[in-house]
Amino acid sequence: MLGVDTSLPFKPVRIAVLTVSDTRTFENDRSGDTLVARLEQDGHILAAREIIIDDAKKIVEVLNRWIDDPEVDCVITTGGTGLTGRDVTPEAFETVREKDIPGFGEYFRWMSAQKIGTSTIQSRAMAVLSRGTYLFALPGSTGACKDGWDEILHYQLDFRHRPCNFVELMPRLREV
Repeated sequence: MLGVDTSLPFKPVRIAVLTVSDTRTFENDRSGDTLVARLEQDGHILAAREIIIDDAKKIVEVLNRWIDDPEVDCVITTGGTGLTGRDVTPEAFETVREKDIPGFGEYFRWMSAQKIGTSTIQSRAMAVLSRGTYLFALPGSTGACKDGWDEILHYQLDFRHRPCNFVELMPRLREV
């Protein structure tokens, strides 16, 4: 069966949202606001939220803190995935990653291409697993955050989604 099996119980995921930007504040962070509104609307829990500048070391510090926090199941970042010199979110992810989740970025760019065409090749959206915590990096545009949530994370962070989802794997992510 494909889709959501409503006979199963919903399991909320504790999600931290990190906006990476040299210019955003809580007053104008529309991308972060979009992610928070969507995750809460879907019944998930906002575990933490921060905004930091495009600095790989600072991003890594926040990621490590949240990865080690048992109250955070996954982290979604917005911003810093482009090609300019200040875009360093993927480099920060590489510092903490244990396993790549290449299908996330591949699917994001495929889905995005349907809306913005070849411009999607400029995106370095990605996902990794680190010490049992999922990390998802989305571009900084509000549209990209809507698409990333609505087309991918909405389903993959819902335990009831079939045939499989990220949530059902969470109890086994720290296996050795």
